[in-house]
Amino acid sequence: MVRYTISARSKRNDVPILDFLRQHFPAVEFEHIDSVFGFVEPTTLYGGRIFTGRELTPLDVADLYTAGIGVRLPLTNHYAEPHEYERSASLLQKYHKARNAVIVTNDDLAKWIRTDFPLYRIEASVIKNLKTPERIKEAMELYDTVVLPMELNENPGFLEGLSDKERITLFANAGCALTCPSRICYMSVSKVNKGNGGEFMCSQPLKQRELRGMVDFDLERLQSLGFSRFKLLRSKNSGLTGF
Repeated sequence: MVRYTISARSKRNDVPILDFLRQHFPAVEFEHIDSVFGFVEPTTLYGGRIFTGRELTPLDVADLYTAGIGVRLPLTNHYAEPHEYERSASLLQKYHKARNAVIVTNDDLAKWIRTDFPLYRIEASVIKNLKTPERIKEAMELYDTVVLPMELNENPGFLEGLSDKERITLFANAGCALTCPSRICYMSVSKVNKGNGGEFMCSQPLKQRELRGMVDFDLERLQSLGFSRFKLLRSKNSGLTGF
């Protein structure tokens, strides 16, 4: 069965999560949603986007659980120190349930969570940029599942040759990262979320590239190659996910 993990990025707290899903992802039935990811309580371990507040409220989380949907914590910061992990232990304990998952970039963080919170499914973030069969296989030795860069969806020959496809998550749609030459935003966001200054950076003003808006991939073709796990994004009003 096809399973989706869905982004709640930039969801307003006054919009109930199930209404949000019905509005922005009306074609996806709840029974096919594995998890929803977004910010919960503050932690310096967040990455990907700058933390500005909750995207999933306690009521949202309770409603997801009632609907049989898990929560996925985007702990994708490039940097993770032992003292930060210790400060986030109560957050990790709060969401430590069999249906829930964490998305991780830092291998040390993945190992710590594996040891202390074994119920989580630990997924290797797309930020790890796993583009070769060798690197994917190596990541699977540590992570339960891995997210592959969205541009690999346009290389069916590469995808067809991969093994353990049930442990691979592909993007169902794509935004600005599809054509980004360097993705310097991820590293800059990791620094900003530490709360010690820094600024958001984007390669778009530095290296012009084609912006294709939101691209929907052919999921029937990807399923025919043996894949069943997909990640769904929500576009901004601009039709992009980033810059």
